[in-house]
Amino acid sequence: MQKTTLVAACLMTLTLGVHVIAGGSEVHAGLQAVPMSDGLSAFAAILWHAVTVNLAVFSLALFWLAFHPDPALALTISAIQIGFAGLFIWYGLTRLGSVLPMPQWSVFMLVPLLTLWPLRRSKAAVTA
Repeated sequence: MQKTTLVAACLMTLTLGVHVIAGGSEVHAGLQAVPMSDGLSAFAAILWHAVTVNLAVFSLALFWLAFHPDPALALTISAIQIGFAGLFIWYGLTRLGSVLPMPQWSVFMLVPLLTLWPLRRSKAAVTA
């Protein structure tokens, strides 16, 4: 069992819960309350729920990885999350002037760090 990946899975599951409970009432409901065309409103809802699906799949995949190491899956999940972190950092800095209003980037950097940590150790064991 990879303990750091298990911690990452728990952190991602907590993130999923925060997204659904706090973000659902604040962000998703807020977006749906803004006057916009039906198509744009539907698109915003789809994107919101697509993020929910991603977070759920990340959580399940990380729990799987904790017990069934797979470097390709770990790298794929990590790459996507680092991309998410980059988006939060970019838009935080360029639109809000700070990364502090949207701290989600920190989770999307911490989870890949925890997920990739065992790969570093296993590579060192192979080359020794």
